[in-house]
Amino acid sequence: MQYWLMKSEPDEFSFDDLEQRPDQKEPWDGVRNYQARNMMRDSMQVGDPVFFYHSNCEVPGIVGIAEVASEPRPDHTAFDPDDNHYDPKSDPENPRWFLVDVGFVRHLTRKIPLAEIKQHSDALDGLPLIRRGNRLSVMPIDPQHWDYILDLEPGSAEKT
Repeated sequence: MQYWLMKSEPDEFSFDDLEQRPDQKEPWDGVRNYQARNMMRDSMQVGDPVFFYHSNCEVPGIVGIAEVASEPRPDHTAFDPDDNHYDPKSDPENPRWFLVDVGFVRHLTRKIPLAEIKQHSDALDGLPLIRRGNRLSVMPIDPQHWDYILDLEPGSAEKT
């Protein structure tokens, strides 16, 4: 099992949106970064835990826990000329972009803001989220970093 953090702008797709979806699952489509694609395609496995992170908002931070809910498959949005994520170079016979479904697990008892996470940079050394210049929307989380961040949540004895 591996641990992940996935970023979404809450104006585009929020954690509440995920919770309200049928079966509380949604394809994580539209990723157009090769490194993030490779992680979804090659490393994510069904059941892997995911921190759901709200980015590009007034107070960015981790708001909930989700899980990888499907095997990777080609990202259909790459083939649709009417979709914002259309890629004319992506071929259904040899797809360039992949996605996984993400499933809702639970809200955190409070948002853990990025500013607070950065205050723990010694304990979270190497965490991609706080690495300067890292803008990936999908990133791996070391198990010890996962546990440390969950310990910042009140009532953290019920870790997922």
